[in-house]
Amino acid sequence: MDFSTFRATAQAYYQEIPPEFKDGIDALVVERRSEEHPDLPDIWTMGHCYTEDFATDFGGPETTRSKVVLYWGSFQEIARRDPGFDWEEELWETLTHELRHHLESLAREDGLEGVDYAMDETFKRDQGDDFDPWYYQHGDEPTPGVFQVERNYYVEQEWRPEDFQAVEMLDFDFGDARYRIERPEVLGDVHYVWVHGVVEPPATLELVLTRKRSWWGEVKRMMATTRPELWESEARARRVAEPSADEG
Repeated sequence: MDFSTFRATAQAYYQEIPPEFKDGIDALVVERRSEEHPDLPDIWTMGHCYTEDFATDFGGPETTRSKVVLYWGSFQEIARRDPGFDWEEELWETLTHELRHHLESLAREDGLEGVDYAMDETFKRDQGDDFDPWYYQHGDEPTPGVFQVERNYYVEQEWRPEDFQAVEMLDFDFGDARYRIERPEVLGDVHYVWVHGVVEPPATLELVLTRKRSWWGEVKRMMATTRPELWESEARARRVAEPSADEG
């Protein structure tokens, strides 16, 4: 997609967004240049929301002003590396992502910053670098125990080692159904099980099995004084039932 088409498409998408979601946005700026991630190599920032608060006792669109910037050059860099890159879909997702930054600034929330942190840690994990084993907890939590980081879903379960070894199958709820997989041999401290057969690509779902810790063990984890035992595996799930309405 050339620059003129990119800019026109961005402006058209921006006009489609209801005005109440754009209160406090002073401008949508489309720049030709690319923007490299400040910390991660070969990662490109596709957009940014620059927000400034003005001194007042009352927060709102009149006191919190933002400018959304999209980097056409970054989209180009990513498209060169990904033959299946969908310009229009990625443009819409980037624009709405940055608008959400502004809305959370109005509400004084930091949920999206947590998602950004989780995305950075996802990249580190994909590259084989050291990463925060509990990074997914910084994402959204649409339902208790289910975390979402962009298109990646994580269903968290906590296990005592003796209980884990006593079962042959693991059940978990996702959406409107209950699924079952074979229990992996090892629990570890954190075990990511890549589950097939639940969501359609490019979305992913992982069952995250965590070891139940004592109070002191949790303190050591928070202080990063111990290195957790990490495992990864794959499993195929089958649907077994719908969750009971009185559970949870």
